[in-house]
Amino acid sequence: MKNNEQQQFNGKVALVTGASSGIGKATALQYAREGASVVVSDVQEDKGQEVVEEIKQFGGKAIFVKADVAKPEDCENLVKQTVKQFGQLNIAFNNAGIGGEAAPVGDMSIDNWHKVIAVNLSSVFYCMKYQIQQMLQNGGGAIVNNSSILGQVGFANSAAYVASKHGVVGLTKNGAIEYGAQGIRINAVGPAFIKTPLLADAGMNEDTFKMLAGLHPIGRMGESEEVAELVVWLSSDKASFVTGAYYAVDGAYLAQ
Repeated sequence: MKNNEQQQFNGKVALVTGASSGIGKATALQYAREGASVVVSDVQEDKGQEVVEEIKQFGGKAIFVKADVAKPEDCENLVKQTVKQFGQLNIAFNNAGIGGEAAPVGDMSIDNWHKVIAVNLSSVFYCMKYQIQQMLQNGGGAIVNNSSILGQVGFANSAAYVASKHGVVGLTKNGAIEYGAQGIRINAVGPAFIKTPLLADAGMNEDTFKMLAGLHPIGRMGESEEVAELVVWLSSDKASFVTGAYYAVDGAYLAQ
């Protein structure tokens, strides 16, 4: 772990949703290595607690707060617990999300639509609402929202996911316009296909993984840590003039 002089988030507090695995876990660990006190949040308590212990093992500070981000009251409580434990909120990475069922629009279930929009889009609004209220009291902060390459283009049989991730980009832009002058920067990242438990849990076989890798001109899928590096930069003072932006981290997927 770096010494205090080298830690860019020393004295700051970071909140990460969907932090029990994948991109969320990688980002939580990176925030902690850079000196932030980290609030690890997820619906999976056991795995979330494991991330907290991993952070503590290398000398970082972290707590776990269970939250279903599809519920506005959980998002409000998440910010309250952050402030109760650490006194402030400086950085937030709204990362929690689900894939949903694969079906064309005409066959997609209404329940799936509502669930995906709730977890992937409404949750970002709920989290931002309460994060912004707290950051205004702090005098500013940085929020990063996890969109997707599918926040820019379509993908067959994924209408709810695509719509939700497009919505995250629009919400990000609006928030940045409204709060930039008050010291809050808000950006979105757009990962391509990343090797995370979300893909593994979808039951994809080796042939499917090879097919997905082939969609990226770089010739492979991404790693969670590669996305985390971008999120950390956008959260830092190095990105002080960057707000309202969408940054793809996609192995040239969108360049095609």
